[in-house]
Amino acid sequence: MVINTYNDILQLLKRFGTYIHLGNRLYDMELAAIELDRLHKAQLVDNETYARAKIVLNHEHEEELKHPLKLTKWRKNTND
Repeated sequence: MVINTYNDILQLLKRFGTYIHLGNRLYDMELAAIELDRLHKAQLVDNETYARAKIVLNHEHEEELKHPLKLTKWRKNTND
């Protein structure tokens, strides 16, 4: 499986029955990294896929820290 995006990582995890949605993108990425580590340790994910996925996760995590997704106007109003 070719890993180029965060979505590719989520699809990989789904193949092993892992669905991630904590409601916070950073937390989702951190949990995805933990699950990826567990799959690699169990030798269910090869070294190349694991390394590429970790690079993508690290990059996406850094980008999210720099530029977090903003809440939509509708969500801001419903949380008041």
